[in-house]
Amino acid sequence: MSTATPNWQPLFDALWQQYLEVTPSALAIHQLLSHDGTINNDHIALRTFNSSPVQLEALAAPFEALGYQAKGDYQFNAKKLRAKHYEHPDPLAPKVFISELLVEQCSAQLQQIVAGLVNQLSPEMTASHSWVHSGRPWQVSTAQYQQLIAESEYAGWLAAWGYRANHFTVSVNQLPDNPPLAAVNNRLQEAGFVLNSSGGLIKGSRADLLEQSSTMADQAICQFSDGELTIASCFYEFAKRYPKADGTLYSGFVAASADKIFESTHQS
Repeated sequence: MSTATPNWQPLFDALWQQYLEVTPSALAIHQLLSHDGTINNDHIALRTFNSSPVQLEALAAPFEALGYQAKGDYQFNAKKLRAKHYEHPDPLAPKVFISELLVEQCSAQLQQIVAGLVNQLSPEMTASHSWVHSGRPWQVSTAQYQQLIAESEYAGWLAAWGYRANHFTVSVNQLPDNPPLAAVNNRLQEAGFVLNSSGGLIKGSRADLLEQSSTMADQAICQFSDGELTIASCFYEFAKRYPKADGTLYSGFVAASADKIFESTHQS
């Protein structure tokens, strides 16, 4: 007897296939951590600018149309970001973490470049739900990319790669035997994967109800308007959640930890 495909599944399948195009390490990690080919996704993350028509709420709209609801709000003052996370009533649905760069807090040069990118877009671009995995919708030069990344790694990455999940996340709780996150990290390192060490290999703690770690992003060829560069693409995260006082697993995020996870796309 077959069960109906959840309404959210096709969008995540499309995001996953797009992610694999520039993150080949993800399949190797699946093979390493899974006994039967099944890996449960805790959450994905997406990035944008706080500029119309692509601001955070616009990027959230396709997920809200599927039943997702806004839950937590987060601020990253040093990186000039704000974020929200969204959850679906279906407990099997991955959470969605969406952040945006507060462009007006950045330099005049960065503001000018970002305005030039966003001005290339049609207001109708966001009408289709598929825009969240549409890739880069603007032309950007290698010089502009270098200018952006010199000030904001986030801005440079977004200008280069556009709209896609910058990471998927292994739910460590649902791996066979629910291992400690440290054990997962050890397996990854023994297999040759480079982990994000900013703030320690494990960000957060049992007391925070959430522990996180991540690989450093793969390197992939990115086509710019005037050539190509091999740059950091996307990464894989690992999340271990702990129960709240009522016995249910904590479903939010920890800003101090997420701040360090963002650095997984820094150029190595």
